[in-house]
Amino acid sequence: MREQTRDRLTATGSIAVSSVFHYLGPAFAVLLFAHVDVFGVAWLRIATAALVFAMWRRPWRLLLHPDQLALGAVLAAMNTVFYLAIARLPLATVGSIEFLGVIVLAAAGVRGPRNALALGLAAAGVFTLTGIRFAGEPLGFAFAFANCALFMLYITLGHRIAGTSGSVDQLGAAMLVAAVVATPLGLAGAAPAFGHPGLLLAGVGVGVCSSVIPYVADQLAMARLRRATFALTLSLLPACATVIGLLVLAQRPTVRDLLGVALVVVAVATHTPFKEEPACSTPV
Repeated sequence: MREQTRDRLTATGSIAVSSVFHYLGPAFAVLLFAHVDVFGVAWLRIATAALVFAMWRRPWRLLLHPDQLALGAVLAAMNTVFYLAIARLPLATVGSIEFLGVIVLAAAGVRGPRNALALGLAAAGVFTLTGIRFAGEPLGFAFAFANCALFMLYITLGHRIAGTSGSVDQLGAAMLVAAVVATPLGLAGAAPAFGHPGLLLAGVGVGVCSSVIPYVADQLAMARLRRATFALTLSLLPACATVIGLLVLAQRPTVRDLLGVALVVVAVATHTPFKEEPACSTPV
């Protein structure tokens, strides 16, 4: 029982850390877009994370594993289209659309009336936040929904390696693959940062905040929760996106936004973990 409590606290704390940094880094990236183009910022994010994982974990032996190749390609595409979306839409809107795919993953594992209610509340909150306002920026919404699909793949592939021996090493290998995939499209755009130490340091900060801290935290949580429960608990993402968008980017939420956030928070509080979820103590 003590071990289960510890694992649940670890998972909860990891999700909280992931949720904050999942949008804190991109919020800083939006500020960087004024000096470096979107593809360049995305490359700085991915390349920084790859360098950190390379020095920290040295995951060379895993580079050609199919799971790492697939996850790396998904990370490269997901990070790039996410930045293309937040360059055009408020962070809270993109975060809400991102969570629509999470709802689909959670729906695949709903069991019991309480969790069904939680899923319904989360869906209502996300739709309230999103508002499906396509008229203003159709290309931004296209990128946001593409990111949504890729985020589903990230959760699916991430769970495949979570809890296995050396899962963070596997994540590091995937990030190295992502850097290789992203380089042809993003390296040229990142060139202005190489001549300005301040911009380069900002890009490094974005990478650590966006692709090192949250992804490692995700692995810690995924190793302890079923995929459906992990997905539903990520309901915190739209709320975090709204708060960070306000604090960092001065994107003021409307009454509708606040109602959506409230529904999401109630959904998280309503949800109960599945009884058959095993605690996993596999080292990462």
